Amino acid sequence: MLTTVVSTGELVAMLESSAKEISNGVMMTCIKEGHKFNQKIVKFLKKIVKDIGKKKIEYTSRGVPKNVFDEIMSYVKKDIKLALKEKEKNERAEKLNNIYEKVNEKFSSVFPDFVQNFDECLYLVQKEIVRNWVLRYKKRVDEIRPLKAEVGFLPRTHGSAVFTRGQTQVLSVVTLGSFKDRKLEDNLYGEYEKRYFHHYNFPPYSVGEVRPLKAPGRREIGHGALAEKALLPVLPGEDDFPYTIRVVSDVLSSNGSTSQGSVCGSTLALMDAGVPISSPVAGISCGLVFKSKKKWRTMVDIQGLEDFFGDMDFKVAGTKKGITAIQVDTKIHGLTFEIIEEALEKTYKARVDVLENVILKTINKPRKNLSKYVLKLVVGTIAVDKIKDVIGSGGRVVQKLCVDFDCKIEVSEEGKVFIEGKSLKKCKEAKAAIENIVKDFKVGEVYKSKVTKVVKFGAFVELMPGREGFCHISQLDTKRVENIDDFVKVGDTMRVKVMEIDSQGKVNVSRKDTM
Repeated sequence: MLTTVVSTGELVAMLESSAKEISNGVMMTCIKEGHKFNQKIVKFLKKIVKDIGKKKIEYTSRGVPKNVFDEIMSYVKKDIKLALKEKEKNERAEKLNNIYEKVNEKFSSVFPDFVQNFDECLYLVQKEIVRNWVLRYKKRVDEIRPLKAEVGFLPRTHGSAVFTRGQTQVLSVVTLGSFKDRKLEDNLYGEYEKRYFHHYNFPPYSVGEVRPLKAPGRREIGHGALAEKALLPVLPGEDDFPYTIRVVSDVLSSNGSTSQGSVCGSTLALMDAGVPISSPVAGISCGLVFKSKKKWRTMVDIQGLEDFFGDMDFKVAGTKKGITAIQVDTKIHGLTFEIIEEALEKTYKARVDVLENVILKTINKPRKNLSKYVLKLVVGTIAVDKIKDVIGSGGRVVQKLCVDFDCKIEVSEEGKVFIEGKSLKKCKEAKAAIENIVKDFKVGEVYKSKVTKVVKFGAFVELMPGREGFCHISQLDTKRVENIDDFVKVGDTMRVKVMEIDSQGKVNVSRKDTM
C-alpha cells in the first residue's frame, strides 16, 4: 500500500492512496500516522518562517458590494430555488440562463458600475442556497441517483459496458493485446514493462459543449490514473492471464462522479471480456459542506452542483473487502479525522450497494471464454541455458515450430516463452513441443522418431524438434544389418529407446530394444 498524506498543522489537506483491498480501519491508521509524522516537517517550516519569513502583503477584496448582492438576491432567490430543484441538467441550465437575462435587464441601469459583477453575484446566490439546503435543512439538490448497467454493448469489441448514474453515463471498452503491446516505462526506480492501461476521455459533448477535440488534459490523465490504480490489485497475474489489457472509458454525458463511473464501467467491461479479476471494484465519491469544525455535513454520491458549490470530493474505489484507491480534492484548508472517518464509512456502504445491486446483478463473474476476436496467448518458462535449444542454429528450431503450429513465438532473455496464435489448441501444442525440447532425456524412455540423416555406421533420428539421437547400425534390428542404405532412409519413422546420454549430452538410442 502507498498512501500520500499532506498536512497543515492541524488538518489533512490532501490524500491519495493505492492499496490492496485495505479496510477502513487500517487506512485510517495509516492516515493518522502520516499526519503525525508531517507535524515534524510543519514545525521545521514554521521555524524557517519565524527566522527568515517575509511579511505578507495584505490583499484587499474587490468582491460584490453587500448592497448590490442583497438586492439581487432578494429579486432572484425564489426563482433560483425553483431552477435548482429541476432534476434535468439541461432544463435547469436553461432556467438559470433566463434568470441571468432578467437580472441584467433589471439592474443594468440601477448598478451600471457593477454589471461585470452580476455573474459572480448570481453564482454566490446559488452557492448560498445549495450549501444552506445541505447544511441547515439536510436537503440534497437531488436524491441518490438511479443506477443501471449493461454489458456486451459493442459486439465487435473484446469486452464493453455502459454504466449510468443519473445523468452521468460512461462507456468502457476493453482490448486484449499480445505481449508485444506492452509499454516500456521508466521512473525513479528504473525501467519496467506495463501490461495494464486505463485511459479516460471527457469529450466536450458530454457536458453539452461544442469545441474541438484535443489531447487529454491533466484532469483526464489524473482520472485515468485513479481508475487504473483502483483496478490493478484485482487483475490476474501474467502467468494466469498473459494478455496486455487496455481499458478506455469515454464519458457520454456528465453530471458528476465520472471518474468513479469509469471505475464501475471498467469492472463490468473486464468481466465481459473474460478477464479473471479476483473481485469486482466499484467507486463512489463523498462531498462536504463545511462551516466550522462543529458544523459540517457529508453527502455520498455528489452530483455536479454539489461538487461545484461544495468543499470536498472524496473519491474512494474498492471491493467489498476493502479499499484499492483514494483521491481527495478539497476547497478548504483541510479535513479533520472525524470527517475522513465518516467519508470512508459512507463510501464503503454505498460501494457495497453498487457492487451487490448493480454490478453483480448485471454480470456476476468474468465470462469463461474470451471473445472469438481475441488472439490466443499461452505463456511458459524455460531455463535460461535451454533458450539456445528452442531457438536453434540460425533460428531453425523456433521457425519450424511457428510453421508447424501456425503461431508466433518469442523467448525473452529471462526464459519467458510467449506463444500467440489464432487457435488456443495449437498454441498449447506448441508449448508442449517446447517443453519436450527443453526436457532432459532419461535412459529407458521410448520415442517415435523420424530419420534425419543416414551414415555408414548408423542413423540420426529426431526425438523432438531440434533434438536428435544416434542409432548405431548394430542397434537398428535384432538381425545383422549388412547395408544400412537398404534398411533405412531419410524420412522413415521408427520407435527408439534411449540407451545412453554421454558427458557431452549426446543421446544414443536403440531400435532393437523396442522390438
